[in-house]
Amino acid sequence: MLDKLGITTAIIISSSIITACQTPIRNPISHNLTGQTSNIPVATINDDSDGDGILDYADMCPATPLNVVVDKNGCPIAPIGIGLKMEYRAFFAKGSSELSAEYQLELDKVAARLKEYKSATMRIEGHASADEIEAISANDKDLRTYSLARNRALIVKNYLIMQHHIDPNRLSTFSYGAERPIASSDTEEGKSMNRRVYGLAQKPLD
Repeated sequence: MLDKLGITTAIIISSSIITACQTPIRNPISHNLTGQTSNIPVATINDDSDGDGILDYADMCPATPLNVVVDKNGCPIAPIGIGLKMEYRAFFAKGSSELSAEYQLELDKVAARLKEYKSATMRIEGHASADEIEAISANDKDLRTYSLARNRALIVKNYLIMQHHIDPNRLSTFSYGAERPIASSDTEEGKSMNRRVYGLAQKPLD
């Protein structure tokens, strides 16, 4: 009887010792990290991957070849192939043939290419919008719109001659009045786009 009691007592004591020795193991990675955040500064980098002077975030033509003249969106003003082929566009206020500073700057770029390619010529087209035709006789309407379109072409030609000394024989002008719209005349935006000069400078194939 005593032996059974002793054995039972020993088992109980052993179990207590084992239980006391067991302690929870904490994850060394997650310990004391709950609720902690790290504020890492983010650097903003303004890149110009294609080197055209227009930063990537605003560049609508991000893979422009080197040494190609681009507009404010980073797109080539005109495709450059063998030699020179360069387009120019200028827009005018209603009833005006005054060339604004913005379009003078673009024309300066054209002049630089014309100087680079001595045999290149430029075709300059003047256009007017339908609403620039006043409600008078048909002949006078045609006369007024053709005159305005012609003056717009001439202002571009004269700028190249006077400001950059381009040979007049390399520049030809054409007047189309309101005959060749590029946009609808039903909206003010469309009308303003039709009050324009379109120029094409190119070098003949050798």
